[in-house]
Amino acid sequence: MSMKSTKPYLIRAIHEWCADQGLTPYLSVKVDASTRVPREFVKNGEIVLNVGLEATHQLSLGNEEISFQARFGGKAFPVVVPIERVAAIYASENGEGMAFEVVDTMVDPTASDAPVENSAPAVGMATERPTGKPFLTRVK
Repeated sequence: MSMKSTKPYLIRAIHEWCADQGLTPYLSVKVDASTRVPREFVKNGEIVLNVGLEATHQLSLGNEEISFQARFGGKAFPVVVPIERVAAIYASENGEGMAFEVVDTMVDPTASDAPVENSAPAVGMATERPTGKPFLTRVK
């Protein structure tokens, strides 16, 4: 009898821990042809997804894949990530979580059968913070 991977169980445990602590779980994914994500948000073959319950619809953390629907640039998109493509799951607020080894495939991560429709920032996705001095204006 072969042993099942502990990876999906650990992903579910950290996701649940984040929810219990009031933290936002992020999933770092190495994108290849087997992942179904909006390709316009893939950078250097990776994408970071907010998998919090508020950011996803019909979230399923299965043993073989993670699937859910999320809004990207205002449009709903079905996301499917094979467990073997998950590089990490962590809390966005403090970085606590777990990283996993991902064996890279020789497939172009930006190749896609679906056309790129929107390049607006995604809702529910991690974004880079702007550099420079913060700016606030008092309104009376």
